[in-house]
Amino acid sequence: MPNLASLATEARNPLSEHLDELPTLSLLGLINDEDATIAAAVRAELPHIALAVDAIAERFHHGGRLFYIGAGTSGRLGVLDASECPPTFSVPSTLVQGLIAGGDRALRLSSEHSEDSPEEGAEDLIAAGFTELDTLVGIAASGRTPYVLGALARARVLGALTISLACVPHSEIAAAADIAIAPSTGPEVLTGSTRLKAGTATKLVLNMISTAVMVRTGAVFGNLMVNVKPTNAKLVDRAQRIIMAATACDQPTAAHLLEAAGHSVKTAIVMQKLSLDRPAAESRLAAAHGVLRTALA
Repeated sequence: MPNLASLATEARNPLSEHLDELPTLSLLGLINDEDATIAAAVRAELPHIALAVDAIAERFHHGGRLFYIGAGTSGRLGVLDASECPPTFSVPSTLVQGLIAGGDRALRLSSEHSEDSPEEGAEDLIAAGFTELDTLVGIAASGRTPYVLGALARARVLGALTISLACVPHSEIAAAADIAIAPSTGPEVLTGSTRLKAGTATKLVLNMISTAVMVRTGAVFGNLMVNVKPTNAKLVDRAQRIIMAATACDQPTAAHLLEAAGHSVKTAIVMQKLSLDRPAAESRLAAAHGVLRTALA
């Protein structure tokens, strides 16, 4: 067991040593002040995040998938980001997957003992069907969770791409990964509670990774979610507004295009901008591997 007391995420924050004596407004102000430091910590890691995004996107083009793995808060945040990719970008639920120590039950109920087994990390990864084509992002605020280390070791044996996300520099998981991302968030307001600053930094980085990878692989046109599937009234309205924004048409025209395109936003946009019928528009998109900007070029 490493000396956990030496980790910045476990250290006492001198600014909050009298946290329980503060008036509520001052207490909240202190938390907010500490939160304000997180964006700078993440910005310092942008070069490493960019490396990760481009490497993941390249693997997507060759049939690879993205897996997040972690324990406790780190695992829950990975599962959250993975679960939001299908509704946001209309990708299969298998493309981005989140694994957590203790299984899905640990999403609601604490299963902290599960994080101490590197063997379980490796076993859970293999049980999920992980292959050498895939990418594994190992998440651990402290940078030393055995469950995550076991999964990273197994992924490297397979020859997959490995990425670490920790909130301390020079961590064990960084040494076990091909690309290391490490926003240094420092001591928490509540000593050792890494669901606070470390958790927020982790969420920011995961937001960046999944969003940027989807941009790089053609799920976005400008800043529009053109992969959206209009499966309810809200999403039908959004799909129509996306078509209007991309083609400068009015709402009735967008509604007609969406119907004529078989409820495919991308197809509707190609039909309108290039004056094509649905089969021709679908053929052009297929030739462009689904990348709308390429199809329109």
